Amino acid sequence: MRIVVTGAGGQLGRDLQEALARRGHEVLPLGRRELDVTRPEQCRDVMVSLRPDAVVHAAAYTAVDQAEHDPDGAYAVNAFGTRNVAAAAERVGAKLCYISTDYVFDGRAEAPYREFDRPNPLNVYGRSKLAGEGMVRSFSSRHYIVRTSWLYGLHGANFVKTMLRLAREREYVQVVDDQVGSPTSSADLSGFVAELVETELYGIYHASNAGQCSWYEFAGAVFELSGLEVDLRPCRTDEFPRPAVRPAFSVLDNMAIRLNGFTPLRGWREALEEFLDRYGKA
Repeated sequence: MRIVVTGAGGQLGRDLQEALARRGHEVLPLGRRELDVTRPEQCRDVMVSLRPDAVVHAAAYTAVDQAEHDPDGAYAVNAFGTRNVAAAAERVGAKLCYISTDYVFDGRAEAPYREFDRPNPLNVYGRSKLAGEGMVRSFSSRHYIVRTSWLYGLHGANFVKTMLRLAREREYVQVVDDQVGSPTSSADLSGFVAELVETELYGIYHASNAGQCSWYEFAGAVFELSGLEVDLRPCRTDEFPRPAVRPAFSVLDNMAIRLNGFTPLRGWREALEEFLDRYGKA
């Protein structure tokens, strides 16, 4: 297939290009310079020109704390930008895969969130991404909504790279121990998306590496698997207040992946170990 990837210069976008190309697809990468998703006419003209079979929409406003002070910016990209991409894809008959987030949930659950649980985002970023989901359902007749969590990869900034940097710079590292989720390798997520878009199995999917941990436990695994001795100390979220409220529990149950027969994502520690090996070599 001819597949457009928006947000192609980002952490996920670059891994998506590799995963799709490995499966033999013609990848049409679009970064900010090639496609400003906030401009509906440009979205239409680009899609009409390229005539893709599918669009993987990874472009997003992801600055969670900044979004609290810039809601217009977050909604312009995540809601109306998604509308523009969805409408343009529909115009040329392309199916659409929209990358969403665990932050559409409020974190009050006691069991992993399934695809049909009711969203209730706590912050502007989560609300704008949920609005984007609504735009996809409204404007695309053939779509997949893929929610993921705690993403990290070789490209761009992320928690794993931050922990490795802090281990070099500080005498000790403090990380919150009262937020629980599922760390997810962007390479693993991209592999699933590449498998998904080859099918007609539309709908909502939760896609995260298996298992769960706190940010503190995640940091501990990063140091352990890297062979680093670090003075790692747990703390509470309220000790380090930030503009955007985070869900305390945002573990995703990949039920739709299981029930639709897709390859399950492996455990988060195994994925992390492979990433650290690749990152060290890089």
